[in-house]
Amino acid sequence: MTVKLVNFETKTENPQFDGVYDIAPVELQQVLSNVKMIDVRQPEEYIGELGHVPGAELIALDTLPDHLEDLPKDQTVVFICRSGARSAQATAYAKMNGWTHVYNMRGGMLLWNNLLLPVER
Repeated sequence: MTVKLVNFETKTENPQFDGVYDIAPVELQQVLSNVKMIDVRQPEEYIGELGHVPGAELIALDTLPDHLEDLPKDQTVVFICRSGARSAQATAYAKMNGWTHVYNMRGGMLLWNNLLLPVER
């Protein structure tokens, strides 16, 4: 299977973290099957009122160091949280540890829901 790296047209530099790029939820929704999505919220948030992006895997931010090696280095990884702050931290952490194709979903699940994009609970 050939892994396709996604080059996001909506990527913009994250204001808090150097080298971290934010991408638009709508663009992520168009390429869900081509990326690995990691939701870094707590388990109760993942199944809570905001739900989660269909197909996103839960790895809470505080456990990310224990699971980082499980993430593919040859595939695009997008981190997701409630508002985009914790996922930006996760993206920065992955970048510092050698991952190159990692992105932060701008606005988190709050923006995803505001755009009426599909969720799972």
